[in-house]
Amino acid sequence: MSVTQEERMSCSAHLSGDGRSVVILDQRQLPNREVWLTLDTAGELYEAIRTLAVRGAPAIGICAGYGMYVLALRDPTEDAEELLAALERAGEYLISSRPTAVNLAWAVRRMLAAARETADGGAAAIRGRLRAECLAIHNEDIEMCRRISEYGLGLVKPGDGILTHCNAGPLATSRYGTAIGPILLGKERGIDFHVFADETRPLLQGARLTAYELQRAGVDVTLICDNMASIVMKNGWVQACFVGCDRIAANGDFANKIGTSGVAILARHYGIPFYTLGPRSTIDMDCPTGADIRIELRDGEEIRSKWYAEPMTLPEVKCYNPAFDVTDHELLTAIVTDRGVVYPPFEQNLKKLFEE
Repeated sequence: MSVTQEERMSCSAHLSGDGRSVVILDQRQLPNREVWLTLDTAGELYEAIRTLAVRGAPAIGICAGYGMYVLALRDPTEDAEELLAALERAGEYLISSRPTAVNLAWAVRRMLAAARETADGGAAAIRGRLRAECLAIHNEDIEMCRRISEYGLGLVKPGDGILTHCNAGPLATSRYGTAIGPILLGKERGIDFHVFADETRPLLQGARLTAYELQRAGVDVTLICDNMASIVMKNGWVQACFVGCDRIAANGDFANKIGTSGVAILARHYGIPFYTLGPRSTIDMDCPTGADIRIELRDGEEIRSKWYAEPMTLPEVKCYNPAFDVTDHELLTAIVTDRGVVYPPFEQNLKKLFEE
């Protein structure tokens, strides 16, 4: 299926009209303000990714792909080797901004590989290939989200209650998204669900972004604090949990927004199916288990003072602020990918996705 320019422009990261900048919707400003940022330099791209102006593993990958092309376009050198060296330095710099999300490194390294393949043709050839490659990364993500949404929709029935944690909709990916993709696709087809969106402390992506996307789409959504998940499950209001993923290890363990593993434990206790949804590019077969996933630690001020007029704890109190946790594969009902639904045993069945 072909991807339209309108679909690309509806995503949270795309090229500017003149093709010389990356344009992103500043997710830090939502839901109260819709502010678009124009990014031209490696420093601006790094800061946008690090500070979560653009966030969500696939969206970060899309942004980085466009960013590598823009950096190549704006580099004045016409020497192919000099351009390659500059891109490699910039790529490693961008990767260091958010080390947990595999899509960031995957997209940067894909762009670098494309640049190397065409280096013999000179700097102009590199730039032309990178433009095609970054558009391909975005187009492929839109198609992957469509397929993930189709597979996920087959796991629930009309009227089900679905609990989601963090944000894995179009803002974090492209059209439809991953974890809330089935919900949005269902809405398009006249299928209604009721969604419970965890607020997702400390950065409140569930409150600011997921609830925003679902409400705008006309989905019946109820926002809950993270520590309310147990009671809504106990009340029988949740028939499935759909969450995203930033990295899936070869054994099925996966990293997602902090608090996801707690949701999985609660779902197991109440006998509720628990699914993670993500593209094949999020699966890292070089990462044996969740113990091998590097967890990003963020500034404790996000807990202490970020959302408050005054700090909510004494300045001498220590803060521990991991961005992600790892959910054990034994708590997973299935992994929903663009290549189909993967059930246990994950170590064997995830390999099959890469044998096709």
